[in-house]
Amino acid sequence: MSTTHGVAAGAYFDGMENRRSFVAVVDDEESVRKALLRLLRAANLDAEAFASGEAFLNSLEKFRPDCVVLDLQMPGLTGRDVQRRLISMQIPLPVILITAHDDIVTQQQSLSDGAANYLRKPLRGDVLVRSINDSIARASAAAANVAAASGALRT
Repeated sequence: MSTTHGVAAGAYFDGMENRRSFVAVVDDEESVRKALLRLLRAANLDAEAFASGEAFLNSLEKFRPDCVVLDLQMPGLTGRDVQRRLISMQIPLPVILITAHDDIVTQQQSLSDGAANYLRKPLRGDVLVRSINDSIARASAAAANVAAASGALRT
């Protein structure tokens, strides 16, 4: 795992102290991981790739990404398994599920469990980047609203 993200909460600061979002990519196919890393970095997003759901979940002890892109069909823990673990661990992380094997029931369950999006491979790069940016913005706004509400309750 690279150390370019540097900050435990998922933020990456460039030399001018501008915050860039940090995205985790979890896919068992190396070619997909490499392509998504290139795409996200070209879109000015910092990214790290993981070959399995287990490796990604283990990394959460060290850092928190702003969003995770999860392949649905992986050996070991599937994308849905990882999504469920994040929920049970109470980690409010935007999840975007990607799959080459589309199934309407799985799509509906994933979205009802809080997935930010469910996209079919082959992915359109612009759609994925927009989905990531939108889900990070929604999560940031929700966190700000919670913080404002808890501050109002204390006064």
